[in-house]
Amino acid sequence: MTTTAVPDLHLRDSRTMLRRNLLHARRYPSMTLQVALIPVFLLLLFVYVFGSALGAGIGQGGDRTAYLAYLVPGILLMTAGAGSIPTAVAVCTDMTEGIVARFRTMAISRASILVGHVVGSVIQTVVNLVLVTAVALAIGFRPNANPLEWLAACGLLLLFVLGLTWLAVALGLISKTPEGASNAPLPISFLLPFVSSTFVPVDSMPSWIRWFAEYQPFTAVIETVRGLLTGTGIGHNGWLAVAWSLAIVILGFVWSLRLFDRDTH
Repeated sequence: MTTTAVPDLHLRDSRTMLRRNLLHARRYPSMTLQVALIPVFLLLLFVYVFGSALGAGIGQGGDRTAYLAYLVPGILLMTAGAGSIPTAVAVCTDMTEGIVARFRTMAISRASILVGHVVGSVIQTVVNLVLVTAVALAIGFRPNANPLEWLAACGLLLLFVLGLTWLAVALGLISKTPEGASNAPLPISFLLPFVSSTFVPVDSMPSWIRWFAEYQPFTAVIETVRGLLTGTGIGHNGWLAVAWSLAIVILGFVWSLRLFDRDTH
């Protein structure tokens, strides 16, 4: 096989695996819809039930629209985190039901199995992010970002989603059952977003948890996206968000490949 034929083989097999995973998502839409609707529900709940009270509490003058502008970046990050759940379940299902063992007996690129999961999951999460953004715009979210700021915000979100997706692949590989895989990403998809600046500023939190909330990855990315879209201060969160995102991508990628190779041996 020539040198140029090897990348073509990887690309062809990765496209095949991507198409397979997208078809699975279309045939079994319940989890995909659940992952998309939970952030929308939280957005509507916190804006229309708690919006005035929380807006007044964080200095937004009791204006529900102002609190909506504060809330949307955090909900977008919760959407990114929630996308890790179906990824972990799909990877664990493939590993436990024997389909991966069958793929390994075929003349296909082994890396394409994971790449198909990652790219398919990223595509689904991006669709969910667009849905949440559309709902936010429909209920009054009015960002003042210019095209360059929109591009930077989208690029950061995409990088963070990629990192969370690779991390979810690793969690799916270490899980023994799909049920266990559905629970493994919960700290990422729900705990960390709640202990961040998603709903209230970290300054309002008790001192014993404030330091963790301020420097954990979700807060850094939320504050950066919030600053890009609404014009609030970013400060040190810009470089911290990029550093966290790259670190998660590298960690998830290396961990996933090592787990996958270990299972092969």
